[in-house]
Amino acid sequence: MTIMDLQTIKNRFGIIGNSPALNHALNVAVQVSATDLTVLINGESGVGKEVFSQIIHSLSARKHNPFIAVNCGAIPEGTIDSELFGHEKGSFTGAVDTRKGYFETVNGGTIFLDEIGEMPLGTQARLLRVLETGEFIRVGSSKVQKTDVRVIAATNKELLEYTQTNKFREDLYYRLNTVPIRVPALRDRKEDIPLLFRKFSVDFAERYKTTPVQLEEDAKNLLISYPFPGNVRELKNIAEQISVLSINKIVSSKDLTVFLPERSFNRLPVLAHQQPVAGSGTEFANEREILYKLFFDMKRDVTELKKMFLEVLQHGGTAVQMPGNFFNETLMPEHKPMEVAPQPVLSPVQPNQPMIIGSNGDIHEHVEVEESLNIMDKEKELIIKALKKHKSKRRDAALDLGISERTLYRKLKEYDIEEL
Repeated sequence: MTIMDLQTIKNRFGIIGNSPALNHALNVAVQVSATDLTVLINGESGVGKEVFSQIIHSLSARKHNPFIAVNCGAIPEGTIDSELFGHEKGSFTGAVDTRKGYFETVNGGTIFLDEIGEMPLGTQARLLRVLETGEFIRVGSSKVQKTDVRVIAATNKELLEYTQTNKFREDLYYRLNTVPIRVPALRDRKEDIPLLFRKFSVDFAERYKTTPVQLEEDAKNLLISYPFPGNVRELKNIAEQISVLSINKIVSSKDLTVFLPERSFNRLPVLAHQQPVAGSGTEFANEREILYKLFFDMKRDVTELKKMFLEVLQHGGTAVQMPGNFFNETLMPEHKPMEVAPQPVLSPVQPNQPMIIGSNGDIHEHVEVEESLNIMDKEKELIIKALKKHKSKRRDAALDLGISERTLYRKLKEYDIEEL
């Protein structure tokens, strides 16, 4: 595609930017639009994945037929089959009439399945049959029906990782991933940030008959260095906030700082060799490994403390070197040694053997009973603590735990945690 043709597409669909990654994604979308191949659009939340689905449909032979966008994550699991494939009257409680599903009403057109990673496994099996044979069955019916619908799916998850944990069907993944399109995150096309900011501020000024705000050079550099976890959607919100609330129409870096959210970091401990990927769906995976490491470190340190204390009792107040990663000090010399009654002859102490000291100074062997190391219990405990800390505010609690609010909601249901 020529540069002129690509710019025409951008103007038609309101796309701003000239980064190579964005141009490549647009070229793929334009080339695949002439076919009926299934497309899987990958990209973080807020990058504009739905715009790419509209481009593909508008440039295809189906452009005069219906187009519908369905958010799979917003439909309850119990009703998504009915929404997509329809149902017969009386097939379930509340089914007072026969209803056509999206695959029936959009016959001949295009259906855009956003957040496909949130689709239940049972619905995934039904979707796979539609993609392979064009056949579906309404809920509560035994009649096979045909449909001719092009499917474009989108996700902000790494579906290939989901297939390894049985959260997504591997056969469906490869069926959807016929033509992949990866929409770049805003932080990966920093050169487009000033252009987008100017576009949003000018649009706002035209809508409300005001003077558009402009950025000084230092403010522009600050904006470019911001990571934009919310991508283009977040940049638009910031531009509109500044247009409304900024006193100065020429915005400095000091003025801009007020409108940039504080960069939120995961405050949970992380292992140095691992960096969790945002939106990967593995929020709790790293914490499990971290908790195991912490538990074993604590157990080892407590054992060393017991061993050191036993040596103090056996040798009086002589200097004792603290073990490993504890205080690298000796007992203070000015302290008088403890007067210890003569000790009975003890059997050799095995390394790391738990001991208990009686009131008369006798030392007895003690079988240590460890606390539960069940990771599910620890996850539940962390979630309850976070909710108490933030007074049941799910969004703040999820941020503190380093997980998404959707994941927190699912964990509340899974562990049957009531509102605190």
